[in-house]
Amino acid sequence: MSLPARVGTLIVAFLAVAAGIAFLVVNYLLASPSTVAFGAGVAPDSGRVVNVVMQEDPQNTVSTHPDWVSYFIQDPTTHQWLHTTLFSVPAGTRVHMTIFGYDGCTPLRNNFWSKVSGTIGGVAFEDGTPVSKINSWDGCNVGHTFSIPSLDVNVPMGSPGLTATLCSTSPCTSGPHKTMTFSFLAPRTAGDYFWQCRVPCGGGFIDGFGGPMQTFGFMTGNMVVVS
Repeated sequence: MSLPARVGTLIVAFLAVAAGIAFLVVNYLLASPSTVAFGAGVAPDSGRVVNVVMQEDPQNTVSTHPDWVSYFIQDPTTHQWLHTTLFSVPAGTRVHMTIFGYDGCTPLRNNFWSKVSGTIGGVAFEDGTPVSKINSWDGCNVGHTFSIPSLDVNVPMGSPGLTATLCSTSPCTSGPHKTMTFSFLAPRTAGDYFWQCRVPCGGGFIDGFGGPMQTFGFMTGNMVVVS
């Protein structure tokens, strides 16, 4: 092969590699789900209630990973379900969470996560009934958790049960589910507060803690506190 041909081949190969790297950076490293803002018009440190509505599903049919379990967040203005796990609230407000649990049950590796903590009153409400614990070792009754470690917030998500016919199209709009409600106080310090499900629900990954468990937009996210 002549020198010009070799140089041309190297240039083409270099451009192909550069294009591949650019694709990975744009679509994976820089890609991020949207942040849903709650509490429009609510002043920080006002102590007022901000309502956040979410759901957790056995799958998602809106991404390139349709078999991954996932949370969704409801836009407070349009009421559309968005495939994201990032939301913001004003600092120093009372965050009232409503989470619809459409997914089936998975036993917790550590039953410590079956205990409710960090909520106002030390309880959550499962279909309106106050609970301080949902024991996943006593029965197949926990789907996921909503946990903010830095705030000691942990709430197990009730499951519709082992034999329930689960919703198969996400975001779910019908089908058997549990409704979990609880409240906690947003910090007065602005920042990103990481949250995650503590159930090993990353099927096909080592110990169940890969895939959706470690990916924003699925089973882990941030609560952004703004001042």
